[in-house]
Amino acid sequence: MIRLRLFVIVFLLTMPSILPAQIRQGGGSGMDETELYASTKQVNQFFRRFNGEEDQKGKRYYQNDRAYRDVSLRKNYITILFDDDNSGIPNDRKKAFINDVTDKRNPKYLNFHDDGWFAEVSAVFTRSGQEENISLFFKIQPQGQGFEWVLDKATSMQYQQYFGKDSSDQKSFLHPMSHELDFMNLHKSFRNQKGVDFTSTEFKPDYLSIFLYELGNKTIAFKTVKNLKFHFFQCEGWYFQISEYNRPGYNSGWLISDLAPIKNEDISALKAFIYDQQ
Repeated sequence: MIRLRLFVIVFLLTMPSILPAQIRQGGGSGMDETELYASTKQVNQFFRRFNGEEDQKGKRYYQNDRAYRDVSLRKNYITILFDDDNSGIPNDRKKAFINDVTDKRNPKYLNFHDDGWFAEVSAVFTRSGQEENISLFFKIQPQGQGFEWVLDKATSMQYQQYFGKDSSDQKSFLHPMSHELDFMNLHKSFRNQKGVDFTSTEFKPDYLSIFLYELGNKTIAFKTVKNLKFHFFQCEGWYFQISEYNRPGYNSGWLISDLAPIKNEDISALKAFIYDQQ
């Protein structure tokens, strides 16, 4: 447990979510002051801008400030929180989203400490000297007087290849009379090089337990964080994702990279897709 906690602490220290987005420099000159203010440098700043809780220079607004969560301010800020290079989000969808979350009758805000959002970390590990990509999913939970990130799920191609259901005619199975043979036919079944595929239809592999086991017995070793993004379900009726863009110009930092309307009954299916995709 101490080893796992130490791993999580070291792992989180390498996550770019807690560091300002790097600013590229060209021709020996840095970014001017206006451009620096325009870049959404931290995830926390994304929250504040989405909610209308800071001015254009990054100064915080609080509940007693007149401009706190001002509708016009929010609309202007959310407009620049999209990745402008992404043509996969239609303008009419952006407009519908902005109008919905800033509706005076039922405004929608983001809350750092609430459920409904999580981090997806694409990490690189080594296995027998070879690099391997493993996706780790973190969520926020209360801890003492504050909050902490905790590891919630994990997935990788290495794990998935052993747990896929074989739909071919050669799928192994246990004969319904196996009990009369004292299950001695298990010898043949366990020799299947593809692994055991006669589990129940309700079986769902727990990749996180496999990951923790392999980490504990040093089958795999953490190397580095490759990529990071965050998934949001806090705005009812919508799903969106934010990613970090390190590039010159105003449209940089943490920006919305995916947006889709979603019904409540479809959230579980989308989450399952996000957790299991490779």
